[in-house]
Amino acid sequence: MKLTASNLIWGIIFIILGVGFGGDAMNLWDFNLFFTGWWTLLIIIPSVVSIFQNGPRTGNLIWLLVGVMLFLGQLNILDFHVVGKLIVPLVFVLIGVSIIFRNSFQGRRDEFKNVKFQGGMNQHSAIFAGNEYHIRGERFMGTNMNAIFGGVELDLREAIIEEDIVINATVAFGGIDISVPGNVNVKVSNIPIFGGVSNKAGKTFDESQPTVYVNSTCMFGGIDIK
Repeated sequence: MKLTASNLIWGIIFIILGVGFGGDAMNLWDFNLFFTGWWTLLIIIPSVVSIFQNGPRTGNLIWLLVGVMLFLGQLNILDFHVVGKLIVPLVFVLIGVSIIFRNSFQGRRDEFKNVKFQGGMNQHSAIFAGNEYHIRGERFMGTNMNAIFGGVELDLREAIIEEDIVINATVAFGGIDISVPGNVNVKVSNIPIFGGVSNKAGKTFDESQPTVYVNSTCMFGGIDIK
């Protein structure tokens, strides 16, 4: 059985808890789980596990940053009121960095590792606007999509998709609609930050058909695939 990083981290955490509570019960030491700012570990620990498991991605880095800042605020190392003011700006900075360095910065889940990321992919974006893109009778090789305070509609129903492709998508306070042809599979890897993906396509998997991999981050917005 292969030992994964996430299993190792969670295993160590539970061992520490068991030893701590056991020593406290035997009066060997004082162990109190509910120390100042303990609740921030509910944000920090899952973020660290996600980084080890999936690599550094926009979502897990944002949650780790938020958790650490809140923890330092609880310990009065940082001014808690200043922390509250800085969280949103720092989230936007991380989203911007992830968009610029998307292909090298984002981790990939197992099902994405063997997919060829096409160089020079097209961009389909909308920033403070709404854009519609229809691909008809052309070979589609994948794309990078950004919807920032706007919406993007990408219609691929008449596009030619002959091999596995990747669609990288980032949504921040906006939405993306993707229409795919009936002869493709669809797999989604998503980092939800008060947002999510609705995949109404590709309910059944056919190995003889190409697969569209949607690699996405949704912050206060969503992606609809149909």
